[in-house]
Amino acid sequence: MLNGHGDDGYRHNKQIVADFSTNVWYGGSPDGLKSHLFANWDKIHKYPEVTGESLTDKIAAHYGMNSDQFLVANGSTESIYLIAQTFKGKKSAIVIPAFAEYEDACVMHEHQVSYIAWEDLRPDMALETDVLFICNPNNPTGAAIDWLPDLIIGNPETVFVVDEAFIEFTVLVESVVRLTKNYNNLIVMRSMTKAYAIPGLRLGYIVSSTELIQHLKRLKLPWTVNVPALEAGHFIFDHYDKLQLPIESLLQDKEAFIKGLSAVDTLKITASKTHFFIAETTIRNAPMLKLFLLKEFNILIRDASNFRGLGTGCIRLATLDKVKNELLIKALLQWK
Repeated sequence: MLNGHGDDGYRHNKQIVADFSTNVWYGGSPDGLKSHLFANWDKIHKYPEVTGESLTDKIAAHYGMNSDQFLVANGSTESIYLIAQTFKGKKSAIVIPAFAEYEDACVMHEHQVSYIAWEDLRPDMALETDVLFICNPNNPTGAAIDWLPDLIIGNPETVFVVDEAFIEFTVLVESVVRLTKNYNNLIVMRSMTKAYAIPGLRLGYIVSSTELIQHLKRLKLPWTVNVPALEAGHFIFDHYDKLQLPIESLLQDKEAFIKGLSAVDTLKITASKTHFFIAETTIRNAPMLKLFLLKEFNILIRDASNFRGLGTGCIRLATLDKVKNELLIKALLQWK
C-alpha cells in the first residue's frame, strides 16, 4: 500500500497542530541520540555493514541468544516482504484487522491468502495454514492476547509471523522472542522506530530459528540498513534500560483521553490495551471526519476505514500530551 497509511501530513498543505494519525511515541527520540548520530557522521563516507553484523551481535547479546537467530532490517516493512518472499506460494492466514502490508506482501509473492478475525482467535484452535501473520498487540485496534505461546506450541505445522512492533506500548503482553530458541515455527518481527520515535530512519530486526534466518538471508538485499540507522540501533541498545517508555503514565493518559472523548456523542470508542485505539463516527464516515478536522482545526487523524475488517466510520487515535488531547476533544464536539 503506497497510499493510505497514517502520518500523511506531508500530503496536505496544512500546518498540523496535533497529529493523532501515527502511533509512534509522541515524546520524540531519545536524549543524546541526535548528538551521537552527528558524532558518527563521517561514517557515511563508507558503505554500511552488508547485513548490520555488529548491531546484530549487540541485539543478540541483549537477549542472551546466538547472533545467527537475528537479522537486522530496514524497518518492519522490509521484514514483512522478505518473509512473504521466503514463503512464496504458501497458504497464509492473516489475523484482521491488520496492517495492510501483510496482505500486500503475500499477494505480491503469490500466497493463497485467507483471514481470521481477531475475535475468533482461541488458544486451542487448530490452524490449517502454512503461515499465520499476527500483530500482538494488534495494529490498528490496540487489542492484545497473553496466550499466544499456547497457539504457537499447539500448531507446530504452522509458521507464526508475530509482529511485536507495539509491544512496548502495553503491559499485558510478554515478547515471544525467546520461544524461538525452542520452537522452529516462529518468526518474530521487532520495530525500533515506534517506541524510540525514529520512523524516518527505518530500523527493525527479525528473530527466528537459525534455519529460517538463513533462508531469509539468502533473499535479503545488501546494505538495506544505512549507517545512521545502524548507529541509532547501537545507541539504543547501549542505553537500553534508560530509554524505555513511561508506559504506566502513558496508559493512564490514554484512559483520561478516552474519558474526555466520552462527551462526544457522535463517537464510539473501542477498548484497547495500548496507547492507541479505534473510534467510530456514528455520522457520515471516517474520510469526511478526517477532512473536517484538517480543514477546520489543522488536526490529523488516521482514517482506519481501509483496514480490512473495519467499517467506513472507523478512525484510529493515538494518545498525545494532555493539551493536544483536549484540542481534539473540543474539535470533535463540533462534529455534528
